[in-house]
Order: sequence, then structure tokens, then C-alpha cells
Amino acid sequence: MALTDILSSIDAEIATLTQARALLAAGTAVTVAKRKAGRPPKVTASSPIASPQKKKRVLSPEGRARIAAAAKKRWAAKKKAAAK
Repeated sequence: MALTDILSSIDAEIATLTQARALLAAGTAVTVAKRKAGRPPKVTASSPIASPQKKKRVLSPEGRARIAAAAKKRWAAKKKAAAK
């Protein structure tokens, strides 16, 4: 292949790609909507995508007391280690 043939095929490819880019750039300006900044809106309950609400779990007073006692024990051990 001669140098002129290579250059002409490269020029043809550049022209094709430039034309394709122009078509794509013109299409995106019209069809693609710009996303808004921030958190997307919540899905409403009337939407078919929404899943049923799960029941909220409740912590018993005994369970709450056990968690509080464990936290106090943990902090006491941490304070004792820091005092050394």
C-alpha cells in the first residue's frame, strides 16, 4: 500500500467519525435531560415499584436495659485502661 493510499483512507475515516460525532452531539442536546443536583425524590406509594412497608421492630425494656448495662461495662473498661 502506498503512502498516499494510507493517508486517503485515514482522511476518509476521520471524515466518517467527524460526521458520526456531529450526529450524536446534535441528538444528545435534544433528547437527554440534564439530571438535577441532589438526592432523587422518594418513590410514592402509588408507584408499582414500591415494596410493602416492613413492620417496625420494637425493643423490650429488658433488652434496652441489657444493652445499657453492656455499654456501661464497656465504657468502664475503656476508662480503666485509659487511667493506667
